[in-house]
Amino acid sequence: MASPRLLVLGDSLSFHGPDSGHPADEPRLWANVAARELGGSAELFAGIGWTARDAWWALTGDPQVWAELHRADVVVLAVGSMDTLPSPLPTYLRTGLRYLRPDRLRRVVRSAYLAAQPRLAVALRGRPAVLPARLTVRYLDTAVHALRVLRPELPIVGWLPSVHRAPSYGYVHTERAATAAGMAAWARRAGVPLLDLPAVVGPHVLGGHGNADGMHWGWEGHEAVGLAMASLIAPLLASTSAATPAAGASGT
Repeated sequence: MASPRLLVLGDSLSFHGPDSGHPADEPRLWANVAARELGGSAELFAGIGWTARDAWWALTGDPQVWAELHRADVVVLAVGSMDTLPSPLPTYLRTGLRYLRPDRLRRVVRSAYLAAQPRLAVALRGRPAVLPARLTVRYLDTAVHALRVLRPELPIVGWLPSVHRAPSYGYVHTERAATAAGMAAWARRAGVPLLDLPAVVGPHVLGGHGNADGMHWGWEGHEAVGLAMASLIAPLLASTSAATPAAGASGT
C-alpha cells in the first residue's frame, strides 16, 4: 500500500516527550515514527488524560475525526493507559476543578488535590482507577464495532496499558494488571492485534530514562514504540492491499 494514512486516537503518551507536550507533527513522536517507517503519514487526535471513553467520544463527536475516517488506512486505539491510574476523586470532580472560580480558589483547591493525590493513591492502594477495566473494554468494543460497520475492511490495532513510576501517583499502579488482562481477552475475541506496550517501553520508563514525571517517554521510548507499532501494522496493510482488487480489474 502506497503512503498509508494512520488515524491515531491517543492520550498524552502520544504527544508528550522527555520535557513537555509537543505538536502532533513533531517527527520524533511515536505515531510519526511508525508512519514514516511504513512510508505514510499519521493524524493524531489526543488529549491529556484521555481514556477509552474519550476515544469513543472523539469518534462520535469530532467532525474532523469523521473526515479522517474516510481517508484512514488503519486506526490505532492508543488508549487504555490513563484508565488504569489511581483516581482518589471521581473523574467528574477531578476534571471539574478547572471550572472553579474565582481563579485563586481554583489554584488553591487544585494545589491541595495534587499534594494529596499521591498520599491518597497509596492509602487507597491505587483504587479506584480512572476507569474500571470493564468500562475500558466496553468502550473499546463499542468503538471497534462502530468502525467495522462504517469501514468493514479497515484494520484496527491497539495496545496494552503502559507502566509508570510516577511520584504524582505514589508509584502505585494496582489496577493496570486487571485492565491489561481484560483488554487482552477482549482483543482475542474481537480480532484486534495489541502491541505489548510494557514489553517495548517498560525498561525505558521504569529505568528512569523517560520524562522526569515517571510516566511519559523520552525520544528513545517514542522511537521504540513507533518501530514496534509499524511492525504490528505492516502485515495488516499488506493483507488489506492483497484483498483489494487492482484498479481496472474485471473481477473474473
